[in-house]
Amino acid sequence: MTPDTKLKSNTLLRQLGLVSATALVVSNMIGTGIFTTTGFMVGDLGSARLVLLVWATGALFALCGALCYSELSVNFPSSGGEYVYLTRAFGPAWGFMTGWVSFFAGFSAPIAAAALAFSDYAGYFNPDLRQANEAYTLGSGALSLKFGWAQLVASGLIAVFTVINFFGVKRVARLQNVLTGTKLLVIAGLVLGGFLFGKGDWSHFSDHAVRTSANPLPIAFVISLLWVMVGYSGWNAATYVGEEVRQPDRTLPAALGLGTAIVALAYLGLNLVFIYATPLESMKNVVAVGSLAAANLFGPEIGGAFAILMAISLMSTVNAMVTIGPRVYYAMAHNQAFFKSAATVHPRWRTPVNAILMQGACAIVMTLTPFPQLIIYIGFSLTCFTVMAVASVFVFRRRSDWQKLAAVNFLFPLIPGAYILVGLATIIYGMIWAPLPSISALVTILVGAAVYAGTRRAA
Repeated sequence: MTPDTKLKSNTLLRQLGLVSATALVVSNMIGTGIFTTTGFMVGDLGSARLVLLVWATGALFALCGALCYSELSVNFPSSGGEYVYLTRAFGPAWGFMTGWVSFFAGFSAPIAAAALAFSDYAGYFNPDLRQANEAYTLGSGALSLKFGWAQLVASGLIAVFTVINFFGVKRVARLQNVLTGTKLLVIAGLVLGGFLFGKGDWSHFSDHAVRTSANPLPIAFVISLLWVMVGYSGWNAATYVGEEVRQPDRTLPAALGLGTAIVALAYLGLNLVFIYATPLESMKNVVAVGSLAAANLFGPEIGGAFAILMAISLMSTVNAMVTIGPRVYYAMAHNQAFFKSAATVHPRWRTPVNAILMQGACAIVMTLTPFPQLIIYIGFSLTCFTVMAVASVFVFRRRSDWQKLAAVNFLFPLIPGAYILVGLATIIYGMIWAPLPSISALVTILVGAAVYAGTRRAA
């Protein structure tokens, strides 16, 4: 085997076009957040108009982030996303920590949350599969661990997609395109069918629910943005597979912008139909809000069909994140910033099998976490590092050879500045008003810093 052949066998292939890259963005975004969090926001905000406003604010926030990441991806068309950007802008320590946090909060925890949501939708047919009906609880409140059929089903789903992802990104991309197409058809069917043929009531938009949050409304609104940010997280998905995208300088910005726009429209439509279908008080703190809305609109039989289709939609979210996450760890390991084994590429399948396996094991453990705490943990952690990545645009624009994206140039620095300000507000309010999951996120970051310092000293 020649040196060139050896190099090729340990690198990734550029196999993904615009459709597949956009599908990854859409699949990563549409899933856990939109199908599970609106009910919790109704409890916090108590108003249909405020719920719609917080989702609209999140759409603008995500679009600003996607535009900034588009500029970053044009200049750094390689796998790794934030890891690459923060390493280049602020040094290897920050690059390591964003990769470390991505392993736990960026991918493993969202995979666990999507798999748990899948179980809740399957619970339409068997209530034992719902998270609320766990068999055993260790501890209490936010610090508890849950054991039951929901966790077993979620773990099994994660294990299946972990194994499937061993066998090559091209095969997975075909499966992902089918699952993503199913997801979009389900959403279109629910939205259009709900308004055209469903038994809803426009008076629900002026109804109010009894709030479950003691926080003042402005604070509850900002905290709800953490839930929404989880719903929109994934707009940066295509940057993680940049090394496997054809013509990345053109494909990555198009996939990020197109995927985010598609999802923003889908989310607006879904929230409108959720509220049209269900009185706010009945929706409050419900996880499987999509199947509840479908049952109210079309009756229990058709509602059951939608529950199945929404569960399939959540499968696509799990698969997309199982695919993307290991590429971050692969990029880190190549730069000696993660476990060396994560850089191992299978000689036949050309996939980072060790990284895929490590992520799957972590996600399975995280299914034991209470769902609301898991969501806030994800939102807080991801916001911290996406804010830093967007801030890196200001650092890189000092370079004479930096390629500036026209959309980001519009009223610069309005777009990156807006993203940073909103992100910082949610981080600060999250620490004050949702301390346990926020502290858990900070502990994850600090442990990453300690691991980095230890590995540097050992080297």
